[in-house]
Amino acid sequence: MSKKKHPEHVNHERWLVSYADFITLLFAFFVVLFASSQSDKKKQLKLSEAMQTAFTPLGTFDAHSKTPPLTDINASAITNSIPSPIVRPLPSSTSTETLEETEARLRKLIAEQVAAGGIPPGGIAMRITSDGLVISLHEAGFFPSGSAEVRPASIPMISILATTLPAGPLRVEGHTDNVPIHTAQFASNWELSTARSTAIARLLLEHGPIDPVNLAAAGYAEFHPVASNDTEDGRTQNRRVDIILLRK
Repeated sequence: MSKKKHPEHVNHERWLVSYADFITLLFAFFVVLFASSQSDKKKQLKLSEAMQTAFTPLGTFDAHSKTPPLTDINASAITNSIPSPIVRPLPSSTSTETLEETEARLRKLIAEQVAAGGIPPGGIAMRITSDGLVISLHEAGFFPSGSAEVRPASIPMISILATTLPAGPLRVEGHTDNVPIHTAQFASNWELSTARSTAIARLLLEHGPIDPVNLAAAGYAEFHPVASNDTEDGRTQNRRVDIILLRK
């Protein structure tokens, strides 16, 4: 006689095994997320510091911007370590400026340079002629005697002229006194006056936005004096380089 089969007992708590596995996996997942977030914070901090350092010297971020900076760490130290250059804008000319207005503006600049010791008093003279505005650079302020090498101390003044002269045709003229010169470098006053005018013309081109098409250089030796060569004072005035802003 066969045994009677008892009905199979169903275990209603097996879900706890799956639930426990799920909780374990979920816990492990959040542990990994937490660890990753801590690593990402360090990387983000390093990245933000690097970007702040890179962009601050360039002025990419506005100091008064409503957007907060990437990080506050060392921000003040980075900003304070960068000196703010003081740029004094030079007075600029306009297309409608008259020769008289240009002369007045340049006289003010020259007076400032003389006061600062950039050029000696009387090193530059100006006058308006039928050709235009004549800016005379006297030998004593710009050249050693018998030389066409421009004094280094006078180059800033030439740079100011190059950047502030109005756009237009310029002629650079070299002049000497009537004392003959004959050296290994210059056979006569013609060569000396021409070399000096071309030296000034070259510096004007190097230090300003002057169009070479509008610039000419020439040497006149002792044949265009502005004073008598019979006195030392007259000869001093005649040893010069004239920058002429020609009338348009």
